[in-house]
Amino acid sequence: MIRRKPIQLGSLDSHGATMSHEGLKTVRVDNRCDFSSYSDLCICVVTWNMNGQVTYKDMAELVGNNRKFDLLVVGLQEVPRKNISRLLQAALLDSHILLGKSIMQSIHLYVFGLKDSDLFTKEVKIDKSPVGGFGGLIRRKKGAVAIRLNYKGITMVFISCHLSAHAQNVEKRNSEFRNVSESLFSQKLNPYARPAQITVWLGDLNYRIQGIGNYPARDLIHNDLQRLLTNNDQLLQEAERGQIFEGYSEGTLTFKPTYKYNIGSSNYDTSYKERMPSWTDRILFKTQDAEEIHVTLHSYEAMDDIHSSDHKPVKAHICLKLSKPS
Repeated sequence: MIRRKPIQLGSLDSHGATMSHEGLKTVRVDNRCDFSSYSDLCICVVTWNMNGQVTYKDMAELVGNNRKFDLLVVGLQEVPRKNISRLLQAALLDSHILLGKSIMQSIHLYVFGLKDSDLFTKEVKIDKSPVGGFGGLIRRKKGAVAIRLNYKGITMVFISCHLSAHAQNVEKRNSEFRNVSESLFSQKLNPYARPAQITVWLGDLNYRIQGIGNYPARDLIHNDLQRLLTNNDQLLQEAERGQIFEGYSEGTLTFKPTYKYNIGSSNYDTSYKERMPSWTDRILFKTQDAEEIHVTLHSYEAMDDIHSSDHKPVKAHICLKLSKPS
């Protein structure tokens, strides 16, 4: 048995800035956002495994009433056979319009922009990367879909993914992550394409809690969330080993694990399987050049009031500021 060293989350220096560490960088959330008074672009990012269910009420809750963002990015997994883009557009009440979508069976990705935002859009491209696997009646194919967008002069790539399930499939998930990273908008196919200034990964990555019993884990969820995250989260452990998400950042996880819930409630699985709660649903981001573009994370949270799935949606508010030429 290989004993991995504990994950060292990004700590704060004397000025309150996040310090780098090996693997994934954990950044704190700055809750203040004046919507474009300081930033050049504000993005609301949402990921949700829908478990094959949808209602208009859920879509309205997912979008929310606070529309203080330029772009809305919605990544969905295990999507039912419904017109999701129509439901999302209806929930947005014409404040935003659809700029692009990428769909591969039950994995969806939508990007909405402010009304008349098509005037600021120079490029929208889509790509898909299956990694195999079918199951169930709702076409639970694994893999990723992506949208490349040039908006207000900022080149962005958004990736919505659904990686393999089950706690023991860590290496399989790592391999899927690498395959998707190498195949989407492949530089081999277009070696002259300019790299995206920011890449955002969102989805059901399916990394689990391990190395602890179910009941002790559930106790820590209520009493010491950060201890559970630091010592037992597979994603952070694999990032620390240098296997995944090198150079990426993620907000501090202050919300409870987003999987697996009893449908219709905010109670963790009480079936005979009693599945281990885990932070399967994540949003991570990486900039090509930190001196060219500054990223501020204004929120990173789970949406506990949505109960129709065994997953809780996760939402992030990300703002970008371009450095001015000297």
